[in-house]
Amino acid sequence: MKAKHVIAYLLLAIFSSSCIREEAPNAEADILSCRLPGAVMTTSPIITNNSINIFVAPGTDISSLAPEFTLTPGATIDPPSGSTRDFHSPQPYTVTAADGFWKKKYTVAVIDTELATIYNFEDTLGGQKYYIFVEREGERVVMEWASGSAGYAMTGVPKTADDYPTFQIANGKSGKCLSLVTRSTGFFGSIMGMPIAAGNLFIGSFDVGNAMSNPLKATKFGLPFRHVPTYLAGYYKYKAGDQFTEGGKPVSGKRDICDIYAIMYETSESVPTLDGTNAFTSPNLISMARIDDAKETDEWTYFKLPFNMLTGKYIDKEKLLEGKYNVAIVFTSSLEGDHFNGAIGSTLLIDEVELIYRSEN
Repeated sequence: MKAKHVIAYLLLAIFSSSCIREEAPNAEADILSCRLPGAVMTTSPIITNNSINIFVAPGTDISSLAPEFTLTPGATIDPPSGSTRDFHSPQPYTVTAADGFWKKKYTVAVIDTELATIYNFEDTLGGQKYYIFVEREGERVVMEWASGSAGYAMTGVPKTADDYPTFQIANGKSGKCLSLVTRSTGFFGSIMGMPIAAGNLFIGSFDVGNAMSNPLKATKFGLPFRHVPTYLAGYYKYKAGDQFTEGGKPVSGKRDICDIYAIMYETSESVPTLDGTNAFTSPNLISMARIDDAKETDEWTYFKLPFNMLTGKYIDKEKLLEGKYNVAIVFTSSLEGDHFNGAIGSTLLIDEVELIYRSEN
């Protein structure tokens, strides 16, 4: 029996040693966290599968910042962590996994917490496969809009930037405008139980890593705002698609409709952002403005939506000035598009939008 035990132990040791020697290097290439030495961050960075938004106090010199990153074990980043860069525009980084093969590209943006409040949808980032809308002060990008375009790219349907649900057209109310169209997701989307994709644009970020597994969680709503929003105003046109569907099946007699809304909520360490699962239900929600008379119209139609404070809620002035409240604005071509219900071809055009507010200094 003792001899058998010795042989067993030897075999186990040989097997264990072989497993250890043959263990493949880590193939993950993720940024897990980041910090910004020498700058005041007003809230935790938002890290998605391919982007990082870092929020800094107003007046921060963003021309010379050196973010430091924590990566998955064994991974490296180019430029190296701690490199000084000019963040007047978003900066690209490439993370290489420990195996030296897998790579992931990130775009890192440093954003002043003074959120842009006038939106004409004239500016987009160049050189992208789909439209990325931005707001600028001069040449400086001060805000980048989010959409689900990165998720739609995974369907293989779009061939050009104009084939996406979210894009830009020339004939706006004045100049260019935002165009949102509910599209088919093709064969791939259908077998995934996601037969349509509503056109959408929102303030926040989109986590493409959750696009297929949990699309509602993928929409991270909101950026810091240090004022009290009172109205969301602007112009829209809307035309519903011909056939409303639920889960890809036609629904007789039902018409699609768009949605336009804005929310303000309090952030915390446990609730840094709201998403598609809790934007209307979270106890952190403070106030909301939402269209309740949306209609089909071929004319540019004005809307002015008041922010209504929720029962029992109030705004703490100190937290407000510290950037502890987020605001999100959301546009979508299909009201139920987050549940993949709507009509292919439903089209919402948006232009000349303003977030009206009062200061609490």
